[in-house]
Amino acid sequence: MLEQHPPADGVVIASLVASGVAVGLAELYSEIVGTETRTHHRIERATLAEFADDAVAVTFGVCFPAVFFVLAALDAISTDTAFTIARWSGLGLIGFYGYAAGRLAGARPLACVLQALAVATIGGALIAIKALIH
Repeated sequence: MLEQHPPADGVVIASLVASGVAVGLAELYSEIVGTETRTHHRIERATLAEFADDAVAVTFGVCFPAVFFVLAALDAISTDTAFTIARWSGLGLIGFYGYAAGRLAGARPLACVLQALAVATIGGALIAIKALIH
């Protein structure tokens, strides 16, 4: 939808960063509330720091495509190219997260690659469905 009537690059950058911050804060809030509800105790500072680290990672993932629109704003690439790269880099990031999650869980590298491919396939299917709908 945005590709058909693209807003200015600065608007896309601001939208991505604002969305990233909002999603990161929502992630932090849900972790705090969920943990306190489940344990019936206030969370400790160390746990809050862990949750904040996770929220920063989520924020980064959402904000990451803004880099391509910064390049478009600097006329290094076109806005159409920025949309294309942003879409596919998101798929790569999802695959990377799948691999990293497997490694952090102690899985062997081949199992992690398979996990990365599985989550990337799901992400690719969602991109394809979205492309067909829009």
